[in-house]
Amino acid sequence: MQHVLEMEEAAVTLKLLGDKTRLSMLALLLDHDCCVCEFVEIFQMSQPSISQHVKKLKDVGLVKESRNGQWIMYSINKDHPHYGLITSILVHVPSLEEKLKELEEKGLRITCC
Repeated sequence: MQHVLEMEEAAVTLKLLGDKTRLSMLALLLDHDCCVCEFVEIFQMSQPSISQHVKKLKDVGLVKESRNGQWIMYSINKDHPHYGLITSILVHVPSLEEKLKELEEKGLRITCC
């Protein structure tokens, strides 16, 4: 029975990673903490849409949050049982460092942090 439960959890994780936005979010969070406003700018999506993606990742424990003044910063949960699975997938995903550099150049990376 335990093996089935672990398989189910892995399937949920992989299903969440099957969405391009959530996969990209995790790729960014692998090396950088981000807030929702940064994701809104990077993905050019509404704040409620971004928040829903973050909530799905947070609900299964893939993402954790910490407060920085009035802002909530999100980071990847390195203690999650599927962290190794996630990182083994993310090495095959294009880097999004350029998007963060664009935010910094526009002065949007630091406005909420």
